[in-house]
Amino acid sequence: MSERENIFARIREGLSVKAHAHHGSGLPTTEEHRSVMPSAGATPDEQFALFAKNASDLKATFKLVKDEAELATELQALSVAEKWQRAATHAGLLALAQTKTLGLPTIVTDDGYDKHALEQCDVGISECDALIAQTGTVLVTSKTAGGRALSCLPPHHVVIARREQLVADLPAAFALVKQRHGANYPSMISFITGPSRTGDIERILVLGAHGPKKLTVFCL
Repeated sequence: MSERENIFARIREGLSVKAHAHHGSGLPTTEEHRSVMPSAGATPDEQFALFAKNASDLKATFKLVKDEAELATELQALSVAEKWQRAATHAGLLALAQTKTLGLPTIVTDDGYDKHALEQCDVGISECDALIAQTGTVLVTSKTAGGRALSCLPPHHVVIARREQLVADLPAAFALVKQRHGANYPSMISFITGPSRTGDIERILVLGAHGPKKLTVFCL
């Protein structure tokens, strides 16, 4: 099949799928959104399993750790394996404490930083607002992930989350953000679904095109 025929075949396949009808007078409701999205699992265990599968499919690494001591051991092993020389983090209690255990020169983005120096760091370690099981997505905001650049410039982004931050889907993630921040809403919300990637050139997947090449998520 030629590439032209392949494109038309995919169009015909898409047109054969019946569109979901919205009968309300305004925007679709949360339940209407959920009715056309894949199941995210009925229990926390199912949702953790789904997040882990989606993360793996997206070329990200997801690990459950039992406590901060195990997390420090895992981070130290990563640092040694990848020969980290410089790290970046922010003033989140978990992120800052865990980064200090590495004993590396560290940029703390809350104190102000030079963007070129941040880019030269081997790893950016941040906290997050939510983990979304349905898509394997990490939700970060400017308030809880060290600003706008920490999760973008270093080539390896390490996220530290807690189990209670795992939610089933996007509506639940927005509800968690609203509950946490109330009227003091963050100026930036970002959805990180695997490492940075592009397939623009001949549909060949390239990681790290516009951001980190690696994404590791630890969940306490």
